[in-house]
Amino acid sequence: MIHSVSILGSTGSIGRQSLAAAERLGLRVAALTAQKSIGLLEEQIRRFRPAYAAVYDPKAAASLRVAVRDMDIEIGEGLEGLRRAAVADAEAVVTAVSGSVGLRPTLDAIAVQKRICLANKETLVCAGSIVMKAAAEQGAEIVPVDSEHSAIFQCLEGRRDQLHRILLTGSGGPFRGWTRAQTASVTPQQAVKHPNWNMGAKISVDSATMMNKGLEFIEAMHLFAVTPDDIRVVVHPQSVIHSMVELVDGTVLAQLAVPDMGLPIQYAMTWPDRAASPYERLDFWQMGDMTFEAPDLAKTPCLALAMDCARWGGLAPAVMSAANERAVALFLAGQIGYNDIYDRVAEAVERVPNVAEPTLDDILAADEQARRLVG
Repeated sequence: MIHSVSILGSTGSIGRQSLAAAERLGLRVAALTAQKSIGLLEEQIRRFRPAYAAVYDPKAAASLRVAVRDMDIEIGEGLEGLRRAAVADAEAVVTAVSGSVGLRPTLDAIAVQKRICLANKETLVCAGSIVMKAAAEQGAEIVPVDSEHSAIFQCLEGRRDQLHRILLTGSGGPFRGWTRAQTASVTPQQAVKHPNWNMGAKISVDSATMMNKGLEFIEAMHLFAVTPDDIRVVVHPQSVIHSMVELVDGTVLAQLAVPDMGLPIQYAMTWPDRAASPYERLDFWQMGDMTFEAPDLAKTPCLALAMDCARWGGLAPAVMSAANERAVALFLAGQIGYNDIYDRVAEAVERVPNVAEPTLDDILAADEQARRLVG
């Protein structure tokens, strides 16, 4: 179990829950970062007393410096501020920022052999081969925070060489079974209301389109060194089984728990140990039925596109992820429609030339190009 942690993205949903877990476990908090929510970040700074904090938005960072001028703390800004937070004096880093901005800080933390409590799936989607190679070379631990990958991680402990395939579960989101005609009028307010999970706006929209499951599909390939043919997506609306693994002899192991992100967050911090937690327990006598179905790829084109990008490899996943990030932001701002998300992402994937074995510079350049194409 670790004794100290830095949290990148501490004002978001995962970040706030990570701080709660750190406090409960008695961990020292070394550094915190936020995009621009300095009111909440100031509260966190005063409560947890980190030596360093950073704000991505420079104007917000300037305001925070004034707000905490009575405290002994250094305030950084921009990407460089995030990168410094990632290498602060802590054993582990929770990467809870959203989007590809988490890539360089994650690589920085790996370079100094920190445990990566990985909640930023875009890091592996964009540059999974680079990140996993760096972690192996440096001996840095990557422990997933996503509930699905945490479930797979737990089921595979001591059994990596016995894996036949991964069964990646997903609820299907709030519009499961809806046709493209039905989703044409979906509003941001509808899309962020997930039936089972309490999450941030971007990931909630991704869950609605099932792009989130596509991103997790690609992430699982890199985390567990498998091919697209080794993963099957299973729609499980109740979100009780967080994922499963099928072993070579046909045995299927599943990890079950209430749908609460606090559990995988805590486990990433305590691994390989476990600690008591305040979270609700499953009540099998009250739980009701559990159901499973195959995803309808015709009705979830974002998932289908992500699975195609996984098979194409190269730059395709990075382009798709960046384009999706931009398209979701436009949708949440009311500038494009729900169905436009897929259309714009698919167009970007088609228009940006693929590179089979991209460098980090190739990936970052493609990321910027994809965002420009989306608008």
